[in-house]
Amino acid sequence: MDQNHSPEEQSGFRKPFKSFATEAIHVGQEPEQWKSMAVVPPISLSTTFKQHGPGNHAGFEYSRSGNPTRNCLEKAVAALDGAKYCLALASGLAATVTITHLLKAGEGIICMDDVYGGTNRYFQRIATELGLDVSFADCTKPKLLKAALKANTKLVWIETPSNPMMKVVDIQACADLVHEHNKDIVVVVDNTFMSAYFQRPLALGADICMYSATKYMNGHSDVVMGLVSVNRDDLYERLKFLQNALGGVPSPFDCFLCNRGLKTLHLRMERHFKNALAAAKFLEANPRVERVIFPGLPSHPQYELMKRQCTGCPGMITFNIKGKLEHASTFLRSLKLFAIAESLGGYESLAEHPAIMTHASVPEKERKELGISDTLIRLSVGLEDEADIIEDLQQALAAAHPEMD
Repeated sequence: MDQNHSPEEQSGFRKPFKSFATEAIHVGQEPEQWKSMAVVPPISLSTTFKQHGPGNHAGFEYSRSGNPTRNCLEKAVAALDGAKYCLALASGLAATVTITHLLKAGEGIICMDDVYGGTNRYFQRIATELGLDVSFADCTKPKLLKAALKANTKLVWIETPSNPMMKVVDIQACADLVHEHNKDIVVVVDNTFMSAYFQRPLALGADICMYSATKYMNGHSDVVMGLVSVNRDDLYERLKFLQNALGGVPSPFDCFLCNRGLKTLHLRMERHFKNALAAAKFLEANPRVERVIFPGLPSHPQYELMKRQCTGCPGMITFNIKGKLEHASTFLRSLKLFAIAESLGGYESLAEHPAIMTHASVPEKERKELGISDTLIRLSVGLEDEADIIEDLQQALAAAHPEMD
């Protein structure tokens, strides 16, 4: 039995990445880099750094261009992603904007059809106005992705599992297909839902792995940040230039907090997996629930792919409650332990209504095509006691459908 995935029902997934916990705790944190030999990297708040002479500095000149605290975080994340380089940005969308600036007007982007609402909004309402050719495709079906590729395609954006419909994309198959069409097309994977602990896109053929680190990578709902990891030297140099030139960088204090969050990432993700699996099984067996979408359940259409591609599942569950909008609203208002709130991946359990909240910016017609209906609810299952999570779901479902008692 795997030493990390001890519960029997979590077996069958890929083995955890070697030395993950050790690297999360030690890489980039060497006390020798500080004169004080501090075990915990200090927060370097200075905006500027003294130079020995004009242009002769000790690695830092201005904090937008580079900061000692940010460097510690970037080194740690690169190690966890199996990458050569990582860049920290001010938010997940700042990371998206920075990556998109790799392209110029007239060039094309193919984006997964089901993605975070902010990604959809940026591509449809901003990137297109800058002259980029943006189209959407269901990347779970390689034939549709292949058909969408054009002569001007320069970027393919994959999100897996997708938000909120939890569709799982075969990263290796998509990367191979895209690179066979044109080796210069950059394949990006939004790894926000999975974290570096459960999935490594770069090892599966992706060119860029990005995160909203606001979610699982930080894990404490107190930092807004984005991360971008790469192996290619050319991509790193260009993205490093854009990081500095566009200026969307995080504060040293936020870097300190996110770096601290990484130290318990492996422990948190295992607990998220355990709690979410128990909650998903409960929901799937409940007569008040119409459908549960959780990649860790055998009922998920890409369950076998998930097990091949990932080391486990995060705490994200999407489900349809039976009835109408009023039933979904009553369920959400009746929750006591779960907070009705946007975002995800923190230690606390959250619940939200995608059609009204996180994906309201997605055009109604597209929401309908994707299945983002009035009865769809998204849960971010936290780290509370499993029994308390299920008890809260049970009482809220009963409140929404008292006639079924």
